[in-house]
Amino acid sequence: MTNSPSFGAAVTAIAEALPLRAAGFIVTLYGDAVVPRGGEVWIGTIIETCGMVGISETLVRTAVSRLVAAGQLEGWRRGRRSFYRLTEAAGAEFDGASRLIYGPPEPFRWRFLHLPDDGAEARMTQLERQGYARLRANLAVGPARGAVPKGLLAFEAEPAGALPLLPDFAAQSWDLARHASAYETLIAHFAPLEGQGPDSGAEALAARLLLVHAWRQALLHDPRLPPEALPADWPGHAARALFHRLYDALAPLADSHIAARFEGAEGLLAAAPTPRPTTGQHEKTEPAQGLPDEVRRMG
Repeated sequence: MTNSPSFGAAVTAIAEALPLRAAGFIVTLYGDAVVPRGGEVWIGTIIETCGMVGISETLVRTAVSRLVAAGQLEGWRRGRRSFYRLTEAAGAEFDGASRLIYGPPEPFRWRFLHLPDDGAEARMTQLERQGYARLRANLAVGPARGAVPKGLLAFEAEPAGALPLLPDFAAQSWDLARHASAYETLIAHFAPLEGQGPDSGAEALAARLLLVHAWRQALLHDPRLPPEALPADWPGHAARALFHRLYDALAPLADSHIAARFEGAEGLLAAAPTPRPTTGQHEKTEPAQGLPDEVRRMG
């Protein structure tokens, strides 16, 4: 990338265009920059980093308090400073999200679920948030990820026969246009950053966190159907490739900023993150478990 004075302005425009909420962005910050370096950070670091994308100190403190109340963060004091880390339960949840965000597409298997009449509508609404599609009032189809929901009858299957009909089945069962639009919006926002260079580590980190945040939102709300069930020009493929290219380009400067500015209880955080799969070094992993609704909704 070559230096350009327009990079910072482009990052500011992206931050203003994205639907940023403080709690959701803090979750992104932990997942991308803090957890891979030990998991704890000073609240002053959180405030400074959120300020780079226009989130005020007041909103940060309110969001941190809510994340603590929700059992997502836990805090302690050392002298006059407050430090926070993900709770053990939240850490396990976000490990699953991290595999999806940074890793390759996970394997897919179809699952049909029969719901009992009692409470069927509420259960169906919950399943739809998890990527299932309603076929009838008591029948849903979706990805066989994680354990079978308690109290439901499951049938798992592989498609056979007229496989070219799979895209028609998917288009009739899911609102794919909504997910395609999310990927297209991501591409429109971030593609202009390719070929440009940040003027500082702070700009690189701000751009990377916004990229991860937008990718996480689009990906975790997507049922993530297999390629053979999607249109040939599905924008999710281009969005995934853009994410990995831009992330890798921003990483050196962003990581240098983290090493220089992010403070934990024992001092500056580690300069290098814990290794995780990236483009070109993906490892085979087990399918991620279904993610809790609160992880999907935070944005």
